[in-house]
Amino acid sequence: MNRLYLDWNATTPLRPEAKAAMIAAMEVVGNPSSVHAEGRAAKALIERARAQVAAALGAEGADVIFTSGATEAAALGLGGRDLSSAPIEHDAVSAWCRDDLVVDGWGRVVVPDPARATLQLANSETGVVQYLPEGLALSDLTQGFGKLPIAFNWMGITAGIVAAHKLGGPKGVGALIVKRGTDVAAQLRGGGQEMGRRAGTENLIGIAGFGAAAEAAARDLAAGVWEEVAEIRNILKSALEYPTKDVYFPGWETSGDRQAATGGMPALLPNTLSVISPGWKGETQVMRMDLMGFAVSAGSACSSGKVRASRVLAAMGWPEDQAGSALRISIGPGIGRDDVLRFAESFRAAHEKHRARL
Repeated sequence: MNRLYLDWNATTPLRPEAKAAMIAAMEVVGNPSSVHAEGRAAKALIERARAQVAAALGAEGADVIFTSGATEAAALGLGGRDLSSAPIEHDAVSAWCRDDLVVDGWGRVVVPDPARATLQLANSETGVVQYLPEGLALSDLTQGFGKLPIAFNWMGITAGIVAAHKLGGPKGVGALIVKRGTDVAAQLRGGGQEMGRRAGTENLIGIAGFGAAAEAAARDLAAGVWEEVAEIRNILKSALEYPTKDVYFPGWETSGDRQAATGGMPALLPNTLSVISPGWKGETQVMRMDLMGFAVSAGSACSSGKVRASRVLAAMGWPEDQAGSALRISIGPGIGRDDVLRFAESFRAAHEKHRARL
């Protein structure tokens, strides 16, 4: 069986550039905090990666604070603060905020007081892209980084969080990006690493891989790679939409007004498709497609193993039985037309078998 990986929003394959940078970093023996030549060599790798991530994010001049991932970055940026969020946010963000912002049926969120709120750039389940208001306290940029044209310095937000493994880097490394001069209270205390914001010897190997992946991702974005991915995603939607009865695609009720509301960005991530098949539990769909050779998910990888309806879809107004019957397909470069058509054919066959049992 030739398996097909269609869960890129959970984690991406490791880029060869990241792998090469990580292997090279393994040969560097020094501690980045040491002042001797070996330590300075290690420190130079970290600073190179910091510059690579900043450049890919359009965040030159901002502070890039490396962490163990986006979850720690969220804790560092949100801990001890009283901010509003919407129930579409990742659990790592919602854990620190009040879920009191309202989501409409298209997955859009209006933020009355940006300075006291956080709002994600793009949703991992539906792919819906938000308009980030000027002065926003923090944004989860994780799903958009590498797929959308992001310029942190021009977005008008105070802070953002990102993760390496969402754009071809290694798992276990991320960053909090803040405007220069922004107060950040350290959660991990000890040494003075990461500008005194995050104590502990840096993950040199992971950080080197992150920097290389970010640089490669920026090249791909500039070359139009994700526009090609969007075309393949649209082929997949058409292949599922017309031959398959009773399926719905949350977030696809797009319009010209919707496009304008995202500040010129696409209304949806270029690689994401959420499919609701009422009466067919998302977890069951995931297991069935896995047996047929396809890796997909029922939502965020951090929560899809739990038997519950998607709170993202519930917040958008989908009934509980439908919110619990969603499948997320997320693709990336290298996934072609024949690949998604093979998936669509297998999905339709499984869908018809399910309907026949009702």
